[in-house]
Amino acid sequence: MKVMSLFLAGAFALTAGNLSAASDRQDSIERLNMASETLTAMINTPDKGIPEEVLSNAKCIVVVPHLVKGGFVIGAEHGRGVATCRTSDGWTAPAFVALNGGSWGLQIGVEGVDLVMLVMNDNGLQHVLSSKFKIGADASASAGPVGRHASAGTDWKMESEILTYSRSKGVFAGISLDGAVVEQDKDSTRAIYDGDPSFRAILAGQVPAPHSTLAFVKATSEAAHTSAVADSK
Repeated sequence: MKVMSLFLAGAFALTAGNLSAASDRQDSIERLNMASETLTAMINTPDKGIPEEVLSNAKCIVVVPHLVKGGFVIGAEHGRGVATCRTSDGWTAPAFVALNGGSWGLQIGVEGVDLVMLVMNDNGLQHVLSSKFKIGADASASAGPVGRHASAGTDWKMESEILTYSRSKGVFAGISLDGAVVEQDKDSTRAIYDGDPSFRAILAGQVPAPHSTLAFVKATSEAAHTSAVADSK
């Protein structure tokens, strides 16, 4: 009887573990799909989106889709998203991130606010590759300009390490994220990748993109390409 109990307990634990892994994988895939939708919105709403010059010069893109789903959303928040960086061979496979803390203020009762962070220079890139950094303390960040073109009077190209945006109901707006901590989401990484690749290896382009992430990689490439072509005109 004791042996049977131990066997059943082990089988239950194994089943629960498999179900948890499957749930993590499904959640991660859904997050990739929502992030892809946000990237597509960047190029479909040029007059209300992120300027072409900004996106075409970004070294990395971080998307945290559907940070909130209604209710009071002022104060510390939590979200999970994906990051990708530009290399000589194109955009990397997505690295999964978690965003915690901060005291930024979003609207009350907003349904599905998306956050977008664009890393604009090498200093910002090094912070992202470190796998954990605090906005405003480790990495300087500012609310990004909005519209088809960035104003010539802004300092986004010279000084801003990271430009930050929120999106609600199809409209992008610059937002302050001071105090928020961005770090690797290890559970999602293990759920999608075979093994446990490092955050730096993924964002350096050293890890092939799994099949489940290809739609996100394509959306990133299309958004960046469209912005680069428009910026060159």
